[in-house]
Amino acid sequence: MAEADRQAIDFRGVSFRLPNGRTLLHALDLQVGAGETLVLLGRSGCGKTTTLKLINRLLDPTGGEVVIEGKRTTDWDPIRLRRRIGYVIQEIGLFPHFTVEDNVGVVPRLEGWEGEKIRARALELLEMVGLDPERFAARYPRELSGGQRQRVGVARALAADPPILLLDEPFGALDPITRREIQAEFRSLQKRLCKTMVFVTHDVGEAFLLASRIALLKDGKVVLLGKPADFLASREPEVQAFVACLANPDSSAGAA
Repeated sequence: MAEADRQAIDFRGVSFRLPNGRTLLHALDLQVGAGETLVLLGRSGCGKTTTLKLINRLLDPTGGEVVIEGKRTTDWDPIRLRRRIGYVIQEIGLFPHFTVEDNVGVVPRLEGWEGEKIRARALELLEMVGLDPERFAARYPRELSGGQRQRVGVARALAADPPILLLDEPFGALDPITRREIQAEFRSLQKRLCKTMVFVTHDVGEAFLLASRIALLKDGKVVLLGKPADFLASREPEVQAFVACLANPDSSAGAA
């Protein structure tokens, strides 16, 4: 089977309900092919982050099953699963008392890599994300700008060469110019690394720039799943509300 035809992530009738009875996801069927970048797009509270957390077993489904690389998440050891999945969040979460190099090497160190191999990998990745290792490897997070810290977060997520990468609004806190620069760099990384990626955003422009396919969520359900061209052709009202943001950046639909 060709690489692009294999399903790295498979949601099979997945629901997630809170203890108070509120349902955040409703019978979600969604597949992500190996090497694909799927963007989860939608308003705040639509279920994007819940969907992401079901992949690395920060949450378990209350109905249906999530299958990662042919194995249900509930059959994976959670720690083993999470070490096969890089995770990048908006807040980054770098360790303040670790240098940049040490932050990048956290997971390889937990995996028992030798010191020289960890160092070589950390320096390689800093170069890859646009941070000169000679300038940045020995710095601490407090000495970096927001954009630089986010680059370190991406490098850390890639350090142990995981096959899957999850990104939850990773560039949302950055100023518009830095955000656009990192989006361009990230797009270049996508082409070089061919990782399976699931990327959460409410920014339709970002979705169009980075996605192989986009899943638009509303109230815990997929409204439309397709390529950017499918969105432009759709007459579905929620899709049109997001597409309108491409021509009108001040529209509130994408930022709600």
